[in-house]
Amino acid sequence: MTGLENLPPLLIPLPGNDKMAEKVANRLGAELGKIETRRFPDEETYLRFDTSPAGRSVGLVCTLDRPDPKFLPLIFAACSARCLGASRVGLIAPYLCYMRQDKSFQPGEAITSATFARSLSREVDWLATVDPHLHRYASLDAIYSIPTRAIAAAPAVAQWIRETVEQPLLVGPDIESEQWVSNVAELVGAPYQVLRKERFGDRDVRISLPDTKGFGERTPVLVDDIVSSAQTMLETARQLHAGGLPRPICVAVHALFAGDSFANLKKNSARIVTTNTVVHFSNAIDVSEPLAAAVAEFLSKASSRMVGSR
Repeated sequence: MTGLENLPPLLIPLPGNDKMAEKVANRLGAELGKIETRRFPDEETYLRFDTSPAGRSVGLVCTLDRPDPKFLPLIFAACSARCLGASRVGLIAPYLCYMRQDKSFQPGEAITSATFARSLSREVDWLATVDPHLHRYASLDAIYSIPTRAIAAAPAVAQWIRETVEQPLLVGPDIESEQWVSNVAELVGAPYQVLRKERFGDRDVRISLPDTKGFGERTPVLVDDIVSSAQTMLETARQLHAGGLPRPICVAVHALFAGDSFANLKKNSARIVTTNTVVHFSNAIDVSEPLAAAVAEFLSKASSRMVGSR
């Protein structure tokens, strides 16, 4: 007996992930550890564990918006934790990147979603995330070779709408959003409409508005999973207002907001609300509880294996 068997799980936040890591650790009764990271003058990464992961089940907390500069420190942390004696190393990524390119649309294009999944699967034992942008993949299992859990933000989003918005009309920006928006609408107990979208480029989106007669007394709530350039939400908000409805409340799960997209959307909406999967001052919906529940399943399985091996 080493005395390590009774240590609680260890959660390590990568830079910028302290708030979510603290919330999840508190819900799990896990220890919140620390790593030191900095850049050498030549821009290479220095990383050191301040809290020993030896004999521990470790969860690295790293949301993966703007992922390229985050990926190498994450891989270094995962590999170092294992070299320092961690029993298992998992990743808690509230936002999971590189899901967009799921096929080769033009000759010679890289299918980056599959390449990224293979790379990450080699370095961590499990993955927990929130509403990955699955389109042509039925599940994360299609490209990840490790156990994964994708938790849904819909219940938390629906609860916020129920508690905050009177007589909501939920609006999905395109046909791809219908399954997600209909689920939120059912949880809220409100009607919904889905628009038709044509995309001609990253910032060229055209929206076709359905018939909104009979909904004049309702508050439109525009709901989507990811807002990046915000062109889809922006054009939808303009169309709804032009169609005689009030300026919509815009709700998104993942607040990427590239460039001046937030400022532009704010001019055309009554309010913008997002979950805390990506840190942004629009965060108003906390998803740490269901995320912690998913992580607890992985940690309990790890604990069972350790008990069985003694």
